[in-house]
Amino acid sequence: MPKEEHPHIVVDQRERSGVKELLSSMGAIVEVRTLEIGDFLTSQRTCIERKTRNDFESSILDGRLFSQLSQMKQNYECAIVVVEGDAPTESRLSRAALLGAYSSVMADYGCSLFFTRSLEATAELVHAISRHEQLARKSPLRVYAKKKALTPSQAQRGIMESLPGVGPTLAKSLLKYFYTIENAITAPASELAQVEKMGEKKAKEIRRLLTTLYKEEDD
Repeated sequence: MPKEEHPHIVVDQRERSGVKELLSSMGAIVEVRTLEIGDFLTSQRTCIERKTRNDFESSILDGRLFSQLSQMKQNYECAIVVVEGDAPTESRLSRAALLGAYSSVMADYGCSLFFTRSLEATAELVHAISRHEQLARKSPLRVYAKKKALTPSQAQRGIMESLPGVGPTLAKSLLKYFYTIENAITAPASELAQVEKMGEKKAKEIRRLLTTLYKEEDD
């Protein structure tokens, strides 16, 4: 394969799964960098986030998923989430909750969602996307995300979306109800629960996180 036909893929250095070696074996030119957003960059417009099934569930429960999706869409035209592996025998989330999260990824954040059975299948997908982007669409690779200036309201919503179980709609509801981030994060669980679609359980989980001491050894 001529050199110009080898796609260039940037892989986050924290990606320890072995996918770098798999991509190299497929003919990709792999560059390892510390990425602020996502796990793979396949063109200047495309960012890919890889999650195992367990990590996907964990990121829903702690709210990390929605914050990541928001950052991806703010910086890249095409944001892709790959959920890898078979469904766990015992899921921590109900089927309805999982389907809701899948729907939110696509409908609320406008991200593409793929499911793969194995690491090898994920590597094949990333390689195929990079070839399409760089060789078919002739879209070059940009290593660093181009930060877009956010309005204060967008920045406020992004902060609220980092809370457990808070997506774009609920983040807006919280800000409309409390007016400021400070009012929201200092409100008792009983008042948080009054916000539409919040509920007592989610309100208590947010208060628990906000009042839990930081442990460096767990980070």
